[in-house]
Amino acid sequence: MSSVNATGTNPMRWDCAKQGCFNVHKRPKIELFADCLPGRIAFSDVDGIVEIGGNLLALEWKAHRHVPRGQHLLFTRWTKHGPVTVILIIGDAQFMTVDEVAFVHRGVIEPWRDMDIETLRQIIRDWSAWALANPVTSGGEGQ
Repeated sequence: MSSVNATGTNPMRWDCAKQGCFNVHKRPKIELFADCLPGRIAFSDVDGIVEIGGNLLALEWKAHRHVPRGQHLLFTRWTKHGPVTVILIIGDAQFMTVDEVAFVHRGVIEPWRDMDIETLRQIIRDWSAWALANPVTSGGEGQ
């Protein structure tokens, strides 16, 4: 039996009051790999990602408009070379409020625009419908 219910809900099952701080106990310490990469390159985390029909949609929450150079390069290059869209979100992840978003698609970070959580939810629904109707056709699985 899957831990994800029929609606796709995938709730966080970590209880910080009982199990301690999630970041301390469960977040991979990706900084351990910093000396494995050249120069100032470092691993980045992505806050959410989904694949539908070979199309990828990633979410990245920020408290401000600043996108670090490494993430800027990652998101613009990633979206330029594949069926990927990244939504940069300024808001409060604790309370799930959204103030602004910027879309990264085809290698370009579009201008920031005011948005709320319900509008963002509708955009994700629309993207999902589009992704279902427009599956990526490639040379086959595993290539």
